[in-house]
Amino acid sequence: MTKLTVKPKERQELEEEEKQESKVKRRQAPGRTVESRENKIISKAYDLVEKRIDRGTATSQEVSHFLKVGSTLAQLEKEKLEKENALLQAKKESLESQKKIEELYASAMKAFGIYRGEEIEDDSED
Repeated sequence: MTKLTVKPKERQELEEEEKQESKVKRRQAPGRTVESRENKIISKAYDLVEKRIDRGTATSQEVSHFLKVGSTLAQLEKEKLEKENALLQAKKESLESQKKIEELYASAMKAFGIYRGEEIEDDSED
């Protein structure tokens, strides 16, 4: 049911309700970061669509969007992406750890060389 198909009396009630809601709302300061501003806009969009769904005035695109988001397939895809992100993070940490181990190994080899009486090559002047 779109606004165009709402009866005049119902439309008038909706408009009055919107006026009352706009009087009650306080103006919030804009977000300090781009992410906070985006989140604020997204939140407002969700609130608006929720009101439209409750009133029965939501478009088919709005309703189908939330049906897709709430589907089992979408939830499984989201879970898969979260696990892939965790795996990538673990790989990154493993590579960083491996790099530290290689640096420790190199310094240990250098120290053993000193104990054996080998000459020290200065790597700092490359």
